[in-house]
Amino acid sequence: MTRAQLTPADHDAYLQRILTARVYDVALETPLELAPRLSARLGSDVLLKREDLQPVFSFKIRGAYNKIAQLPDAVRTRGVVAASAGNHAQGVAFSARHFGCPARIVMPLATPRIKRTAVSALGAEVLLHGDTFQESNAHAVRLAESLGLAFVHPHDDADVIAGQGTIAAEILRQRRGPLDAIFVPIGGGGLAAGVALYAKRLYPHVRVIGVEPDDAPTMHAAIAAGRPVDLADVGRFCDGAAVTRAGAECHRVCAALLDEVILVHTDAVCAAIKDVFEDTRSILEPSGALAVAGAKAYCAREGWRGRTLAAVTSGANLDFDRLRFVAERAEVGEQREAQLAVTIPERAGAFLALHRLLGERSVTELNYRRSDAQRAHVFVGVSVADRAETRELCVALEHADFRVLDLTESELAKNHLKHLVGGRNAGLAHERVLRFSFPERPGALRRFLEHLSPTFDISLFHYRNQGGDVGRVLAGIRVPPDQETTFEKFLAALDYPHVDETRDPACRLFL
Repeated sequence: MTRAQLTPADHDAYLQRILTARVYDVALETPLELAPRLSARLGSDVLLKREDLQPVFSFKIRGAYNKIAQLPDAVRTRGVVAASAGNHAQGVAFSARHFGCPARIVMPLATPRIKRTAVSALGAEVLLHGDTFQESNAHAVRLAESLGLAFVHPHDDADVIAGQGTIAAEILRQRRGPLDAIFVPIGGGGLAAGVALYAKRLYPHVRVIGVEPDDAPTMHAAIAAGRPVDLADVGRFCDGAAVTRAGAECHRVCAALLDEVILVHTDAVCAAIKDVFEDTRSILEPSGALAVAGAKAYCAREGWRGRTLAAVTSGANLDFDRLRFVAERAEVGEQREAQLAVTIPERAGAFLALHRLLGERSVTELNYRRSDAQRAHVFVGVSVADRAETRELCVALEHADFRVLDLTESELAKNHLKHLVGGRNAGLAHERVLRFSFPERPGALRRFLEHLSPTFDISLFHYRNQGGDVGRVLAGIRVPPDQETTFEKFLAALDYPHVDETRDPACRLFL
């Protein structure tokens, strides 16, 4: 790792800034909480630094307030300008309101209404400009210069960095015992810089590890290059870390002091959101869970057991419509769900044989549509303990002469293909299409398959476990005219609530 120049005098000057930072007029000293379930799974104590509990649900209030508090009274009275599409905007607005000074926040044109409304509710004037943060930021800088107002940078400012550094001071005061590492999310780098400056000056044995999304490796790329570099594009899922260029000062500090910057995948972030929810019943935003995902990845890589780790849960400003995506991807991120494409022969009992090979594992998803008379391609999701069990399952299926393709890591499959299994099949005669409500208990699907007579050919099947007490299933079943009475008896004996959708206009159009 390239080391930037940071002199002892620089370090001491920053330490003084952190120790004298003004944050507690508005910010909370957030708790450092043990995550018991996650700790038990990792075999190490994982402590969560709960910055998601701040008044604006993010650590950003610390740096924003400290910057505004350090301004001369005459400058502060004129007002401040900032650019942000999220947490920094709320931190600046909240802090400006405390001082009674005007605040203008420049946000990209596509910023969701809920975020614009949240900033406006704090008393700031929202100005929409540009398609990207970079365009909004450039406009905010020009606005500040033309109006003679103070510009509050989201990360690349010594006072902002010092404000964020108070988090490290709290962690190391609250932890009464050994601490092996602090994991910190990185966007532009202000939080990581502040934490590293304090921790490495007073507790040099504590490792400080930055965590970035693998599709937004801004600081990772800057350290590798020895200077901040512009990334052509970054992923937007962890929007709080979706920065295309690390701050120059943040890079100088992070390159000198961080022990490492590690990268984590979207699925790992979703799994970390679930981990924190299970321990705290709080829902983090994706960038807020980066540090937890990084801690898990680091423990797995290094084989750490019996250690003590702190992870900064940096924010909880999650758009509600993202919850569906997070839930879908969390189990895959934990490697507790395998997603497979299995080719089965089109013969009576093949579907049931596949299900029996899955054993007692919980089926999380099953998508199938008959395409020809010889074979069928089934997309199946199944609960597993880990990736090793997935490999064992694939081998068992292949030994039974089922062709298997492991799609667990396939972005194409997870985002698109599993939703496109099926389509119309005009060659199917006497097909009934029914919606069933399966009780979400072990054996419900097997009971359905075992009770269905071989006379009836399954031509379509779609099921996804949504976490409720009832599983919703769509099934296509070929029922010859002379078997209608037998089929109705099967439905009555099965006693699963169902609706016949065969004549529904949408069903006739698409299926």
